[in-house]
Amino acid sequence: MICFLHSSMYDTEIGGLNPANGFVEEIKACFPVHCRGLFVCSDPDACDKTDFYGFSIRDAFETLGMRFERYLTLDSRNEDRAEELIRDSDLIVLSGGHVPTQNRFFHRIHLRELLGDFNGILMGISAGSMNCAETVYAQPEEEGEAVDPDYQRFLPGLGLTKIMLLPHFQWVRTLSVDGLRVLEGLTYPDSMGKTIYAINDGSYLLIRDGKEELRGEAYRIRDGVMTQICSLNETVFVQG
Repeated sequence: MICFLHSSMYDTEIGGLNPANGFVEEIKACFPVHCRGLFVCSDPDACDKTDFYGFSIRDAFETLGMRFERYLTLDSRNEDRAEELIRDSDLIVLSGGHVPTQNRFFHRIHLRELLGDFNGILMGISAGSMNCAETVYAQPEEEGEAVDPDYQRFLPGLGLTKIMLLPHFQWVRTLSVDGLRVLEGLTYPDSMGKTIYAINDGSYLLIRDGKEELRGEAYRIRDGVMTQICSLNETVFVQG
């Protein structure tokens, strides 16, 4: 399996796949000739939203000449066919969205187990990338989550990497939730005894041949200290 775990692979300014940090070249080099694609939702009941974003991603690939023989979405409408759909796919895209909601759906369809024999290309977008970790850092993002004593900030994920990703960092570092600065009030305290890798849009974690490398602007947050470890068009090998 080859994994591209993005903050966001779609560039709204250019209206297509973000070419930053060599992504388009990398995916073109491994894209199958007769590709069967599958877009996996973040919210199983938000079907219209899933269809819109799923087929926007398809169009972005096909605009660059990467054609699909078949392209489907996976949500509550066909989750009973999850095993078949995963087995018959060459490229799987895990949608962005609300991390805990997507995490619950992944467990409901036993996605971790279904990916055990998958040898194709897997792409994550935002929440989809975060949920690929062995342990997922579900940073509070909606009002009420930061002050909810029952909100779980660390969740069991798909186990494709030990790297805990925090995407959209160029934006997240400016936010507040429940009156708390997200970075200083939440992420720094949550990083005590842990390592979180924050990445900007256009950056991604590439997992291939047993190696994991961050491409593009990225930061390591560990024990309450943030250090920039990679810049645009640079690469750094990392481990959880």
